[in-house]
Amino acid sequence: MQRSSYAPPPAHSPPLHHPVPQHVSTVPMMRSPPPPQSQSNSNYGSPYGGQAGGGGGGGASFVPGFGGFMNDPTAQMGYQVGKTALNAGQEMFEQNVNRYVSIPALKHYFNVSTPYVLRKLLLVLFPWRHRPWSREQRPSSSASASPDANYYFLPPRDDINSPDMYIPVMAIVTYILLSTLLAGLRGAFHPEVMGLTATTAFVVVLLEILGLKFGTYILSISNDSQLLDLVAYSGYKFVGVIVTLVISETLNRGQGTGGWAGWTIFTYTFSANAFFLLRSLKYVLLPDSSSTHPASGSMHTIARSQRTRRTQFLFIYSYIVQFVFMWVLSRQDGNPTQAKAAAAKIVGS
Repeated sequence: MQRSSYAPPPAHSPPLHHPVPQHVSTVPMMRSPPPPQSQSNSNYGSPYGGQAGGGGGGGASFVPGFGGFMNDPTAQMGYQVGKTALNAGQEMFEQNVNRYVSIPALKHYFNVSTPYVLRKLLLVLFPWRHRPWSREQRPSSSASASPDANYYFLPPRDDINSPDMYIPVMAIVTYILLSTLLAGLRGAFHPEVMGLTATTAFVVVLLEILGLKFGTYILSISNDSQLLDLVAYSGYKFVGVIVTLVISETLNRGQGTGGWAGWTIFTYTFSANAFFLLRSLKYVLLPDSSSTHPASGSMHTIARSQRTRRTQFLFIYSYIVQFVFMWVLSRQDGNPTQAKAAAAKIVGS
């Protein structure tokens, strides 16, 4: 059975009709926000005022917009009030401090340099062949070359014989930290150990200064030396104490400052410190009447008996008093059991 062939397709096919939606829904078109407009006062609320522009704007960059804040009258008034209060507090502080310590004089004692510190440490530890011991003086800039010109002592930076406060302060801090470290290495560290060490150091310095002031008052010693001179000289002993602790602990292998090694080092550092004080304080307690600058201090003639008493006082202070204080500061217990018991007793009290 044969199938009938299909009819040939028409010459032109009918047009196609696409379906038309009956319910048209409008979809909003998503657009980018408009660029910010350049306004003179629009930067107040933004910390990055100005245009971020990179495009064709003549090299614009991010500039903080604090100019408007500083121009605000309220901000200016607050700034002036704060500045006035700060100046008033600083002035009150300086007035109260100047009653006891002169700030310009205190700055004089910290006017040091690195070469001076190194040379001064060597002088304190090896004072045997140092010459001369007198402090250098210089006439004031407004003074003429007349004999009545005013002279002043050079700062420590320019005179190795001038006392300073930098080395004593650093030596006291180093002594406190070193003693605490050695106690920790022996297994007897407690927070109270640091406080006890600091208290001992400050009490020793205070007793020494009071003793010097009492001695100068009893012996009627009048000179231009200030209290800070005595503080500086009383603090140089900590350099010898530090050297004693370090070398003794190294040679004794952590067994304290006892034994022949500890006593040998202590004897040398004590002798060096005593000789240094004896030569340095001679020009404070025993002023030289033959000085070429009579205005530099009270260079009046001293009676022989009075000079003898001052010499004895200087010898007792330089050797006997220094021996007691340096022994108290350098005493370190090398027995761990006794150290722990002492630390426990401190904590319990």
